[in-house]
Amino acid sequence: MSLRLRLLLMIGVSLSLLWGGVAIWTLRDLDNEMRVTLDQRLAMSAQMVAGLMSQNPAAWNRRTGKAGASALSMPAAGKGLACQVSSLRGEVFARTPGAMPEAMVTVAPGFAEREIKGERWRTYTYEAHDLRITTADRMAERNTLLRDVMVAAVAPFVVALTGSLMVLWLGVRSGLVPLERLRQALASRAPDALTPIPGSPMPRELQPLVNTLNQLLERMSVTISRERRFTSDAAHELRTPLTAIKTHLQVARITRGKEAEVALDYAEEGAARLQHTLVQLLTLSQVEGPFSWDDGRIAHADEVARLAMRDAAPGAPERIVLDSDGKPAELVLPQALAVTALRNLLDNALRHSPAENSVRLELRSSKDALHALLRRAAGRSVDAIEHGPLRLCPESGEVTLHGRAVVLSRRELALLAALLHARGRILSADQLKDSLYDFSEEIESNALNVHIHHLRRKLGADIIETVRGVGYRFNMVNA
Repeated sequence: MSLRLRLLLMIGVSLSLLWGGVAIWTLRDLDNEMRVTLDQRLAMSAQMVAGLMSQNPAAWNRRTGKAGASALSMPAAGKGLACQVSSLRGEVFARTPGAMPEAMVTVAPGFAEREIKGERWRTYTYEAHDLRITTADRMAERNTLLRDVMVAAVAPFVVALTGSLMVLWLGVRSGLVPLERLRQALASRAPDALTPIPGSPMPRELQPLVNTLNQLLERMSVTISRERRFTSDAAHELRTPLTAIKTHLQVARITRGKEAEVALDYAEEGAARLQHTLVQLLTLSQVEGPFSWDDGRIAHADEVARLAMRDAAPGAPERIVLDSDGKPAELVLPQALAVTALRNLLDNALRHSPAENSVRLELRSSKDALHALLRRAAGRSVDAIEHGPLRLCPESGEVTLHGRAVVLSRRELALLAALLHARGRILSADQLKDSLYDFSEEIESNALNVHIHHLRRKLGADIIETVRGVGYRFNMVNA
């Protein structure tokens, strides 16, 4: 049911009930007043006739020896008010034509009703000056008069109610025009249009709705932007291991023996990384989706840490060292979610630490909180990377060759670090670009070649080896 029809029905029914109640109340009062008025007419007619008779006693006084018929004659009348004049002893002096004698029989003074030959009569009897005057009305005529008066009274109510409903329809239609304009504005928008809706031409009653819609559009814009970044990040994360797998498979195809085995090992490592990335993406989709993490169990900090360490480094558990104060601590979140969050932190820490470095997980509980801290194990970090006369300090960005400082740009430094970390493995052009540029940056087609040319000019022409059709690698022999 539309809003317009609903408003019309609600207000129309309310008006109809209100006008109907007023009309019924008015008609009941009118019916009572009409009956009282007609009864008063009967009584006043009888009293008037008694007053006229008292002014001419010769017309009905028997001592004169005759009844003055000429003086008491009454004109013929149609159906309507009937009247009879009689003595207290029942002697009739005069009667209107058409009056039924049965309706005028002697009755007690006052009002009475009787049915004669299928017709109901309303009578009034008045006694004065030794006379009895009786007036009567046919009830059918009284009811017809009442019905005509009722129809005349109801007609204005019906006209007023009909006019009110028409005005109501026009008013509701006019009042809903701003809402219709808002609907048209939303319907004409492009699917990717998330700009706020202008609220200036809207009435004050619709302003809260417009504000709520604008807040919804803003949240949708933020969500879509976050989803786009997530899609780009996911594509970036998936492209790197896929490129590595492709590169190592190409190396294995063009080589034999030990080099082919090493390339296949690297390809297997890339496949494992790709699988791990996909697992993380599935986990993230469960976090943001309707998946329920609550398994009904209480999560303890030590158990969560143990499970996260097992999942983060299944092949090298010695790389993660747990340092806990031993105090039992319960977490206020589901165990599965806590394990997943801590495992991702440990995985990132391991990925961005040298292979010979370990990670220390410290758990400290206080009265109101639990603190988890990740550190590199003391005394095991390697700050500088050295290959022959070449030395690179990643933290300070200093590069020396044969003890002489070499100034490198930020891109050149990142390119050299990627090649040194690969330790002689072949890196494709896409892998090197991933280490140099963010996924949102525009990359020129020859940018990587320019940076490699600069490195060769500053560090030596043979320091970077080009493997045609595959990629580049650091020349471990000439370094």
